[in-house]
Amino acid sequence: MDHPSVASTSPGTARLSRRRFGAVLALGAVLAGSAACGSSPVQPTAASAPTTTTPPPPPPPPPVLWPLTGLESGPVPPRPALAVKIENSVDARPQTGLNAADVVWEEVVEGGITRYVAVYHSAVPPEIGPVRSIRPMDPAIAAPLRGLFAFSGGQRPYVDAVAAAGLQVISHDAGAAGFHRISSRRAPHNVYADPAALWAQADPGHFAPPAPQFDYAEAGAQPTAVTGGAPAAAVQLMLSRSSRPVWTWSAPDARWVRAEGATPAVEADGTPLRAANVVVLRVDIVSTAATDPAGNPVPETVLVGSGEALVATGGSTIPGRWTKHAVGERLFLTGPDGNPVRLAAGNTWVELVPNGTGAVAVG
Repeated sequence: MDHPSVASTSPGTARLSRRRFGAVLALGAVLAGSAACGSSPVQPTAASAPTTTTPPPPPPPPPVLWPLTGLESGPVPPRPALAVKIENSVDARPQTGLNAADVVWEEVVEGGITRYVAVYHSAVPPEIGPVRSIRPMDPAIAAPLRGLFAFSGGQRPYVDAVAAAGLQVISHDAGAAGFHRISSRRAPHNVYADPAALWAQADPGHFAPPAPQFDYAEAGAQPTAVTGGAPAAAVQLMLSRSSRPVWTWSAPDARWVRAEGATPAVEADGTPLRAANVVVLRVDIVSTAATDPAGNPVPETVLVGSGEALVATGGSTIPGRWTKHAVGERLFLTGPDGNPVRLAAGNTWVELVPNGTGAVAVG
């Protein structure tokens, strides 16, 4: 009987098959052992969350300052600068409202007496006066303010020059509101004004606040006279033979206090006249063709150009120079180093001392 045949295998082939089979078994054992030891496949790592930082708060806005004093104001009311002519004869003293002015200019007029151009913006006093007449140098003083100019009396060419300089004319003689006469003084020294009523007449072309007229030390910084000047107790001036104001430093008040010669200068309520800054300008004075009722020539202070200056602030003074390029431009003060002179925040008096006939002494 025939039996099915079986394919024969050589001994070498059988050994190779056994080795392959063993390798497969060994690899399986390794994988099994790894699983038994608790190993696990590498898992994908979640992306790290982005780091966020809170930006610092923005710096506070710079303080808003009154343009004519450098003092912090908050929002500046939408009113213009108001320049008013104030008398300074013996019959006019004591005046009313001068301490409320941001800036006061003192000028020599006919006969050697002086008058003031008092500029109001940051404060509104209830009354100011006595109000007197306009003079030829007034446009150069007030034109940079681009505001109102109030007065009582004045020659037609001087009134026209104020208007031509870009100022709004508010004239007592022309019937403008806001002026009144007081009974305790005789004419012409009795015209007074209500500044609120004068401001109420501003036309649309003269309603903007004024630009700064001087440079001021920043908050926390000292004014130039203190850092670069010399200590001074008093500034003695001669504007004319009859006008010799003296400014004395008062440490308790932190102000310069005014006197007319040896007589303390006060307001009508007895308050001394004080200033944070006293700016002395040496100026040329020329005689105009006009005369006053006594026959004295009407002088004009020349304010376009340059000259010597002295600035008194904080119990110290520093010499310098003033420069004014045009009637409508502001005046600039520079120190001995040629850099701008920075005043202390507060009110300022400007003294126009004639070259030649005037004098300045620091003590």
